[in-house]
Amino acid sequence: MIDTHCHIFDKAFDADRRDAVARAQAAGVTLLLMPNIDSATYADMMRTASAFPQVCLPMVGVHPTSITAESLERELSFVSDALAKNPPKTFVAIGEIGVDCYWSRAYVRQQQAAFERQLRMAEQYGLPVVIHARSSFNEILDVLRSVKPNVKGVFHAFSGSAECYRDIKKLGDYKLGVGGMVTFKNSTLPEVVRQAPLSDLLLETDAPYLAPTPFRGKRNESAYLVPIAQKIAEVKGLSVEEVTAATTENATQLFDLQIFTKLTGEVGNA
Repeated sequence: MIDTHCHIFDKAFDADRRDAVARAQAAGVTLLLMPNIDSATYADMMRTASAFPQVCLPMVGVHPTSITAESLERELSFVSDALAKNPPKTFVAIGEIGVDCYWSRAYVRQQQAAFERQLRMAEQYGLPVVIHARSSFNEILDVLRSVKPNVKGVFHAFSGSAECYRDIKKLGDYKLGVGGMVTFKNSTLPEVVRQAPLSDLLLETDAPYLAPTPFRGKRNESAYLVPIAQKIAEVKGLSVEEVTAATTENATQLFDLQIFTKLTGEVGNA
């Protein structure tokens, strides 16, 4: 399995990061993809990538809640500089980027501008995008319709309706990141998962956030990808093995992870 969205570099893991990675690997999670938050988290993320090479893989980008009128240019310059100064293949994606209207609408215009410019960077560097869209699907879709970026990507922690999913698919090759919410009792996500083809689904945890049932309320971690895969299998009437194989292939293709999955396969067969 591949955890396509995990903040293992977060301070919530400072006491047991190595153990958390080991638990993930013991559970069958071979790769942990790390979306960046902003310039303040970048160093911690890159240290984690160095500590766990070919396991914890970094992205670069600015989370929408880190965008204000004052920070916009500074944060975008940070992303641009990181892309220019690092060798190709350093980052597996640009993310997480997007718009967040859940906490505030004060900087929606600036968030949309940052989203657009990071989409352009993704085009320039040939990278996929990891999109954060919390209470902001209309604002996100407005940008995608306007920019028409030539990129692939994933809507992280998808929480929209089946109709919203269909609207997304009209705009490009975007997949749905399915995490702990699919296991919640009153979640509408299982119905979207039932309707979506397996080829459009990715597994993610968003650790340390959004732990799935039966771990809800606790710190999330990549090992908890297992109950998420089990729930998807239940909803779609498939085996867990079918779900993990397909979602691993989906992630491998989207994020160009062939070299890493080959390495983990060789280790597993050694």
